Amino acid sequence: MSIKEEYQEKMNKTLHVLEAELNTVRAGRANASLLDQITVDYWGVPTPLKNMCSIQIPDARTILITPFDMKSLKDVNKAIQVSDIGINPTNDGKSIRLVIPPLTEERRKDLTKVIKKYGEEAKVAVRNVRRDVNESLKKAEKASEITEDDLKKDLDDIQKMTDKCMKDIDAILAKKDKELMEI
Repeated sequence: MSIKEEYQEKMNKTLHVLEAELNTVRAGRANASLLDQITVDYWGVPTPLKNMCSIQIPDARTILITPFDMKSLKDVNKAIQVSDIGINPTNDGKSIRLVIPPLTEERRKDLTKVIKKYGEEAKVAVRNVRRDVNESLKKAEKASEITEDDLKKDLDDIQKMTDKCMKDIDAILAKKDKELMEI
C-alpha cells in the first residue's frame, strides 16, 4: 500500500469515528446509537447493552429496550441510570422505555458546542496524520527513495486530500447541526 493510500484510509477512518461520535449525541429523536456506549455488568462481565437486549424505536421519541434474559432487567436499568445519556428509564417489569424529551434552546446550544468539539478533534487527527505522512515523504526523499519532484507532487496531493477531508468534516458537522436545530 502506498503512503497516499494509507493516508486516505486513515482519513476515512477519522470520518467514520466522527460520524459514530456524532450519532451518540442526543438530538431529541430516538436513536438506538445513543445506547452504543452503555455496558451492563452481566454475570460479572461488562457487556455492551446492544449485545444483550432487543432495541426498538416504536415512535420518534421512544426507545424500547427488552433484555433477552429477563433476570438482567434490573442490571440494564441500573446501567442506563448511571450512564451519561441524561434520560431516566421507565421499567415496566418486561422492558425498559426511554422517552426522549424535547430539546430546550439552551440544550441545543450546548450540543452544538459538543459537536464542534468532536469536529475539531477530527480535524486535529487529520492534521496529525498529514504531518506524519509529510515527514515520512521527506525522509524518503532524503534517503533518495523518491525524487524532489515526486516529493513536491506527493506533498501537494496530500494537501489536496487533507482539504477535501476538512470539507467533509465541515459537511458532517453542518448536517448534525441542522438536525439539532430542526427538532
